[in-house]
Amino acid sequence: MLLILRDLFRGVRRFSQLEEDLGIAKNLLASRLTKLVAADIVSKVPYQDRPVRQEYFLTQKGRDLSPSLVALMGWGDRWYNDGTPPTLLVHSECGTPLKQITQCPSCNDSLDPAEIRSRPGPGASVGS
Repeated sequence: MLLILRDLFRGVRRFSQLEEDLGIAKNLLASRLTKLVAADIVSKVPYQDRPVRQEYFLTQKGRDLSPSLVALMGWGDRWYNDGTPPTLLVHSECGTPLKQITQCPSCNDSLDPAEIRSRPGPGASVGS
């Protein structure tokens, strides 16, 4: 499913394009797209009536996966490609390569993972 999401982030929209780019069997691709649609990560919009054909778009819920996918990509580049990324993510306006950082919104410090702690949030169950 991650490769399907990757393609959708890259602008691949049509089933046939996804199938060709991913080299995946039609039944597997259809099944995975159905699951992504059911999870409200992807929406499908008809672009042709006869026969009915769909284009697939990331929903806001799907677009919110971007930081997680960028982080996984960076991790893979570091640990499985000798730190040499095969693909660079760049700012579309200026072309500058992007960095994945965790930053404190209060003091604007970039944080190392060792500096991050957790605490119960507003959605935590009381008394558990």
